[in-house]
Amino acid sequence: MIETDGLVHRYGEATALDGVSLTIDDGEFVVIAGANGSGKTTLVRHWNGLLEPDAGAVRVNGTRVDADLVAARTAVGMVFQEPRDGFVAPTVGEDVAFGPENLGLSREEIEARVTDALAAVNLDGRTAARIDALSGGERERVAIAAALAMRPDHLVLDEPFTGLDAPARESVLDRLRALDASGTSVVVVTHDLRDVLAPADRLVVLADGSIVVDDTPANAIERLDGLPVERPC
Repeated sequence: MIETDGLVHRYGEATALDGVSLTIDDGEFVVIAGANGSGKTTLVRHWNGLLEPDAGAVRVNGTRVDADLVAARTAVGMVFQEPRDGFVAPTVGEDVAFGPENLGLSREEIEARVTDALAAVNLDGRTAARIDALSGGERERVAIAAALAMRPDHLVLDEPFTGLDAPARESVLDRLRALDASGTSVVVVTHDLRDVLAPADRLVVLADGSIVVDDTPANAIERLDGLPVERPC
């Protein structure tokens, strides 16, 4: 479980998050939507300690993030808006292995995690492939695999469909549906609601650093008029 309680974050004089409280339950599929600058990315970057709050607290599985960063970053896998921002190695296998290696796991366990993670995103046998030679959709799936290799309880993806064509978008969505079915919590941060509401349990909408909608997709969609969110077609 991820618990955000009264979270405030400022960039200088600008308030990016203004007392946000939100809980993500185990196994939930949650879509967090809002316009650019609404606070979406700022919110989720507190969940594994990439940002520190000015006020409020964040707990992952009952433990404050600032009390155990390693536990938070193991439990919350983060896939960045631009996948290349998270790549640390030239090849697929090396990149996916990086996180487990830093946990001090055995070589056998690392190899097993890499194999399982690549299988989960339909990239079996691609360990030697160079990341810079992959398509946008393949790079997105490598980023997901790198997060999965940490065996997180929650997978958070920040604008995962940016720049993807329709087949690549559907491929990533297929992986997210499968992960959700396996019991992993999935949080998708997006300004574009096309295709993502069908598997979602909740839709949370931010505006100006505050939550303005938090409901089931069916109920929430009726409340989007006037909000800066691209409605599903």
